[in-house]
Amino acid sequence: MYETILVPIDGSEHAIRAGEHARYLAHVFSASVHLVSVADVQAMGGMSNGDDLDEAFVERIEAEHKRAIETSEEVFQGDSIETAVLRGAPADAIVDYADSHSIDVIAMGTQGRTGVGRYLAGSVTESVVRRAPCPVLTTAATERSQLDGDYDDLLIPTDGSEPAAAAVSHGIAIAEAIGARIHGVNIIDADALAPTPEHTAPKRLLDRFKAEGERTTGKIATRATNAGVDVTTSVREGYPTRDLLAYADAHNIDLIAMGTTGQTDLNRYLLGSTAERVIRHAEIPVLAVNARGSMKR
Repeated sequence: MYETILVPIDGSEHAIRAGEHARYLAHVFSASVHLVSVADVQAMGGMSNGDDLDEAFVERIEAEHKRAIETSEEVFQGDSIETAVLRGAPADAIVDYADSHSIDVIAMGTQGRTGVGRYLAGSVTESVVRRAPCPVLTTAATERSQLDGDYDDLLIPTDGSEPAAAAVSHGIAIAEAIGARIHGVNIIDADALAPTPEHTAPKRLLDRFKAEGERTTGKIATRATNAGVDVTTSVREGYPTRDLLAYADAHNIDLIAMGTTGQTDLNRYLLGSTAERVIRHAEIPVLAVNARGSMKR
């Protein structure tokens, strides 16, 4: 499934934690790992156009990024890895590198919880999730994200949409490789179906969405079973983000694999919606699978 994994490093504990999960997946799939750090020389130089910056200044900036890579290399002791210091705007450089090196998955750290708003929204990770030609594994350095053996349980949220379906193959492939259990979950946002905040959704409408939820989670179950993967499904009413994260906690989920539309449409799907909030608040890794990227590759 994965032959090359890219880990952008910025020296943060979140990036280190992403590296640990990248190493785990690399061992599972016998994949090669690329460690890169991006020196945004022009941004560091303020208003300069980048051409007239003092060479000693540029060398100092790049040396800092090399040290960040060297620190992160400790995670990959004994492994064969490729390293590079890139120049440019971080998101652009990461996406371009992933594209030119046929990267299969990018593993990036986030600041997690409230702090991720500064890092994710309108910034590097969010931009990479939006534009990357491959899935992006986002990880915050939390107690729950610490690796302790293999992944045992993977959550695949689904609403029956094409973006949601894009993550299914990835989730099942990982589960099959490590012998994990798949949880296919559909959350019906009953409040969103209600005609007004003061009223509940009509039973006929809820029944229709429950039937659709059973159908979509059933598809996941069929695919998982055909791959020899243990699977359980659940359809429930609730608030999608809150209840997906609560389900993950209650069932000791190790990884959430969910789809995004990517590109321009991601503004409607990711920002301010379920996927964005799951990435922002999850204490475990989230594999964001760009539906358009999956179709291209």
